[in-house]
This record gives sequence, structure tokens and C-alpha cells, in this order.
Amino acid sequence: MNAGSAAYRPIEDHGVIGDGNTVALVGTDGSIDFLCYPGFDSPTIFAALLDAGRGGRFRIAPEGEVERSRQMYLPETNVLLTQFLSHEGVAELSDFMPVEEVGRPPALVRRIKCVRGRFRLRMRCDPRFDYARAGHSAELRADQVVFASKGEDRTALRLRASVGLRVEEGAAAAEFELGSGESAWFVLEDAEAGDSSPCAAGDYVQESFKRTVNFWRDWIRRSTYRGRWREMVDRSALVLKLLISRRHGAIVAAPTFGLPEELGGVRNWDYRYLWIRDASFTLYALSRLGFHDEAAAFHGWLERHGESPATPSGLHVLYRVDGRTDLDEQVLDHLEGYRGSRPVRIGNAACDQLQLDIYGELMDSVYLFDKYGEPIHHDAWRRLARLIDWLCDHWRQPDQGVWEVRGGPQHFLYSRALCWVALDRALRLAQRRSLPAAVERWRSARDSIHREVFDEFWDPQRRAFVQARGSRTLDAGALILPLVRMISPTDPRWLSTLAAIEEELVEDSLVYRYRTPDGLTGGEGTFSICTFWYVECLARAGDLQKARLCFERMLGHANHLGLYAEQLGGCGEHLGNFPQAFTHLALISAAYDLDRRLSATRPAS
Repeated sequence: MNAGSAAYRPIEDHGVIGDGNTVALVGTDGSIDFLCYPGFDSPTIFAALLDAGRGGRFRIAPEGEVERSRQMYLPETNVLLTQFLSHEGVAELSDFMPVEEVGRPPALVRRIKCVRGRFRLRMRCDPRFDYARAGHSAELRADQVVFASKGEDRTALRLRASVGLRVEEGAAAAEFELGSGESAWFVLEDAEAGDSSPCAAGDYVQESFKRTVNFWRDWIRRSTYRGRWREMVDRSALVLKLLISRRHGAIVAAPTFGLPEELGGVRNWDYRYLWIRDASFTLYALSRLGFHDEAAAFHGWLERHGESPATPSGLHVLYRVDGRTDLDEQVLDHLEGYRGSRPVRIGNAACDQLQLDIYGELMDSVYLFDKYGEPIHHDAWRRLARLIDWLCDHWRQPDQGVWEVRGGPQHFLYSRALCWVALDRALRLAQRRSLPAAVERWRSARDSIHREVFDEFWDPQRRAFVQARGSRTLDAGALILPLVRMISPTDPRWLSTLAAIEEELVEDSLVYRYRTPDGLTGGEGTFSICTFWYVECLARAGDLQKARLCFERMLGHANHLGLYAEQLGGCGEHLGNFPQAFTHLALISAAYDLDRRLSATRPAS
């Protein structure tokens, strides 16, 4: 049964909460519409965002119509407040996931308070286990309801509450009334351990609220950024921190799967995994803000999981957060998809692709961590040196590139440029640390790549670097060239490339990836990371006023909480998985660079 598009809140009408294990999406109507449990890449227990009828949700809201609602974060935290406002009064819903000791299953805490007036409220917790494929039981026990799945995914959850609960059609439900100053709370937690739980303590909700607020505030106050747009930069950093596994140190690309890049289209991917590329870029962004512990945790993850005999180079494109690579792509045929956007996929076939750019992003991350964090370890260097030796032999191969195209491998400009980065950073690191390396071999390969990029990827008629060798197509991936210092941002070849990109791919300051077929039907929106790359390229080229205008226009496309999905549609709607690390890390990088350059040009007082 198709629920119809009216049953789906826009993607951007959501905030996110999390604890370093998983992330929940909370709508402005008080409904948790998406949550994988207990981990980022676990099956969903709530997926109403992907099927309003079957997916499951957890909603707390006033009965009847509410004039309006609004959301905000408690400042400097990932504690989300949703307010319901009417002529009769104001009610406020607080949502958070307590950040407890590593290894404890996540808990979800929801507290509703009547700020003014009087409200009749309704709660319904309706989990659907294993991506809504498994049935479950729901048993009322005193002040709690215990849900137990019946499929292979043997998840058990307990809902505790300060108000009376009942069970109806496999869901927990309650109606209750609150007057001014009164509140009610609900805690959803793992039930495998039996009845014993710290969540049962009478002061748990209040104390865990304080601990969680203090955790987020203590973390964000370590940021060294004091420049313009600090609130947006801090929010992006807090989003990135939500996407980092506290247990493993892995960084997921986004906490969701199946959200479409085009409404009704087929580009609906699963991003709940660690991409070497995205993780490396994330660490670069966080390092600029002074967050080096996250880089240390990721490099620890690399040392444990980053070398595999199953691939020729020893490195996979993407991984599960615990380092596994069982990522076979599947279609969930029983889900109708967000507003009818099918298929809904889990897993990701990109894990079997060749993407040569990942070595450049990884080596750039290692180079910066060695410079600003910890000196590289001996065994880690030996593994990386083997990667670079492998790359010397294989950089000439065609691959699927940064955009993971499904139209067959090509010789992509972006991949060549990042192979150059890998060799360049490896050479710099070896020289700086006097590390053993095949210096002459690496230097020869690096210089050969540089010559090829400038000779074979340059179109003299278009006066631009093109997407792939032998093509005439433009690709916003070329914007990476000055950002990785492969070309001067004021080089005539680069300036003419930038002008060509502006003419063909930039629309109202927003940037499309490309305009050509890529092996899939349908289209997509503007790609938000490319817009922020464009801003940084303008700033580095010296066009600071235009860069600032484009940057601040892009800030205006964030949702009400400062969050971004992967792409933006023609009406400004958010498309793709949400929130996306790629977009937020690029925002940080663009803000950092633009602020620094604007400050350097400020007249002395």
C-alpha cells in the first residue's frame, strides 16, 4: 500500500541525535522516523522515512492540530528540542541519546514538558524490526513494554515511561495530560540484559541529560576555530562527531540509506559505512579545528583493519564500522521508498569497485596527522609504503572514480590527481621523517602523473581540464586540483577551467557534479560538497567577495538546524542521505580558508 507523498515529511524537516553508536532522525512533528539499532549499519527499528505505512516510528505530540512547531539544539550540544506552539500553550520535547561508556547499547531518552497552558498528549512507539521484515511481540510489564523480534535479528527493546502504557497492535501507546511545569519521560533501551538497567533509576533521565549536555559542550569547546560563521562551523563539527564510532574510531558517510537523489528515481544508496575517502576528508576538516583525538582513533582503526589480502592493494574502498567487508548490495522490495522512490537498497556494490583516488585522500590524511598529531608508527609506514609501491604499478588503470559511476571504468581526472597526491605526500613524509622509501621510483611515478594530467586531460579547445582522458565533458571533481595543490589557484589553465565550470555546472551559486550520462537513469540535484569546493577555489583565486557571496548563499540552504543532505533539488529541497559528512566537512574547510583570507585583507586599525 502506497502511503502517498503527503505522509512523508521533507528530509530537511528533521534533526538528528546520537551517541557514537547510531543516529536517529527526529521530525518537526515529534516523530522519530529513522533509527538503525544498535549500530550505524544495523537493521532499522524505525524507518517511516522510507515507508510511512510499514517502516515504524516513535511519535510524541499533542493531540489534534498544532498551530506550528519548531526545532532547535540546546546550544553547543546534540540535544534536540522540538516545541509545539498553540494559542492554548507551549509544549517542549527534549530528545537525546546518552553518551555512556563505550560498549553499552544505545538508549533513547524523550522528555515532554508543558511550558505554558495545558496539553493533552499522545505517544505511540511502533518499532518494526530488521528493516520491517520481521514480526515481533509486545508485552506489557508494570511500567514498561518489552518488544522482541521474531526473525533472525533477535533484537529486544524495553520502553519505560513515567505515565501508564498499553499495548495495541504491537505498539506501545499512551494518552496523558500535562499542565504548566509538568513533564513526562520515555526511555527506549536494550532489553537483552533482563530487567536490570541503570535506566530504571529514578533520577536517570535528569542525570543522563546533564551528563550528555556536558559531554557535547566539553567536546565542542576544544575547537580552536574563532572565525566568522562560527555557529555553522561548530554545528558541522558536532554533526561529524555524531558520525564517528566511539567504539571503533570509524567514520560513516551518513547515518541513513535509501534517501533519493531524485524523487521517484533509482539513485538511492546506502551510506552507513566507512569510505576511506570520506573518512580522510573528515579528519582533515576536524584537524583544522584542533580535534586530533578523532584522527588518532581513525588511524588506530586503519592499523587494525586497513590491510586485507582480499584486494590486490590490500585496501578496500569502504568497510563496516567494525572493519568487515560483507557489503553485498540488496533491494528491500517490501519498502515503498521515500515518496515512492524505489528501489530501497542496503549494502553497497561500490565495495567491489576500483577507486584509485582513495590512496591520495588517505595519504593526505596520514601526512597531516603526522604533522599535527602523532609521528607515524614504523609498522604503519611499512604498510603505507607497500600501498604506494602498488600504486606505482597501477595508477594507469581506468577506475570508477570519486563519483562511483556504474557505466564502466574510465581514466578519470580526479583519480589521476589523487594518485599524484598519494605519491607527493608519501615522498614528503619520507623526507621529513627520513623514512625508508623507493624515492626514485615514487618520484618518477609522481612526475609521470603530473605530465599526463597536464598533457592528456587538458582540452585546448575548451581551455579546461576534462572529466576523463579523451572526453570533452566537464566535471566539478576538477575543483579539487588547486585544493590539493596540484595546480596554482591563479594558473591561467586553472582560471579558464574555473570559468568553464561556472558556465556549464554552476547555477545560482550551486554546483552540479556533471551533466553527462553515468550508467544510471534519471538525474540528480546540485552536489553540496562541490558548491563548497567552488567557494574555496574562488577564495584561493583571490575573488573573496564572490566567494563570500556564494558561501553565505549556500549557508542559507541549510535546514532549520544547520544540517545538509547530500544534494539540493530545484526547489531547494534536500535530497540524498542525511546528514552527509561530505557536505559538512567541506563547509568547515571553505569557512576556514575564506575566513583566513578575509582577515588577512582587513585594513589595520
